[in-house]
Amino acid sequence: MQNLVILAGNVGATPETRSTQGGTKITQFSLATSRPKRDSEGKVLKENGRRVENTEWHRITCFNGVAKTVAEYVEKGQKVMVRGRIHYTRWTDQENIERYGVEIIADEVTFLSYGKSRQQQDNRQDNDDDDIPF
Repeated sequence: MQNLVILAGNVGATPETRSTQGGTKITQFSLATSRPKRDSEGKVLKENGRRVENTEWHRITCFNGVAKTVAEYVEKGQKVMVRGRIHYTRWTDQENIERYGVEIIADEVTFLSYGKSRQQQDNRQDNDDDDIPF
């Protein structure tokens, strides 16, 4: 049996990176996925002509090479696909309350769009090319 998760969505915030004492690079980011909201008959709900969506947020954790690539190239709002595994954690907080968490450990992150800074850079280059006489 295999623990396999594939998610495609929008990055919620700029990824955060840290390193362990042993030098392992860890990058984390949030990913939003959406699906249409449905009524009791299974029909897609609409408000003002637009479909209503349920959004779920996922914590994505990357290690080493994937962490480095994500830290360097992924930005808030970018569309990415994550392939990895689901990981559950349990801990006791400072007030002695047992807490639970879930995260996706990413094996691969595929870019489905450029980040905003790359899109702006490409747009500037396209505009600069308009000034070149032929």
